[in-house]
Amino acid sequence: MAKYNLKINGKTLKVDVDPSTPMLWVLRDHLDLQGTKYGCGVAACGACTIHVDGNAMRSCQLPVSAVKSQKITTIEGLSEKGDHPVQKTWLEHDVAQCGYCQAGQIMSAAALLKSNPNPSDEDIENFMTGNICRCGTYTRIKAAIKTAAKK
Repeated sequence: MAKYNLKINGKTLKVDVDPSTPMLWVLRDHLDLQGTKYGCGVAACGACTIHVDGNAMRSCQLPVSAVKSQKITTIEGLSEKGDHPVQKTWLEHDVAQCGYCQAGQIMSAAALLKSNPNPSDEDIENFMTGNICRCGTYTRIKAAIKTAAKK
């Protein structure tokens, strides 16, 4: 076990965990931040996407020991009131069906728009490729991202 002072959603949170523990389980099991979802466990579906220093990362394969002093943002920390432009356009475009993948989709979309505020269709498709939606709402996801880019 090792002690970590993690910078998560603007707060410093302390955990005492095995260094190889994936951030997904640190967030969910040790810090009770349940918004980040477990999907596949092999970083292939995107349900567990978080931001590490502003970059979209899959938390299921990211050991806590690799995070160090980097700033982590989860879906809970993206916006205090749920009014991030991506969150708002997700509702506007009625993107979610079952909703399971949506936290990861939203976190990826927010990272995309931070790095590329005016993405083309191809940019969106390329960036979002690693996020799987079992309900197939990809057309609405793309439309929501394009609308968020205009805000």
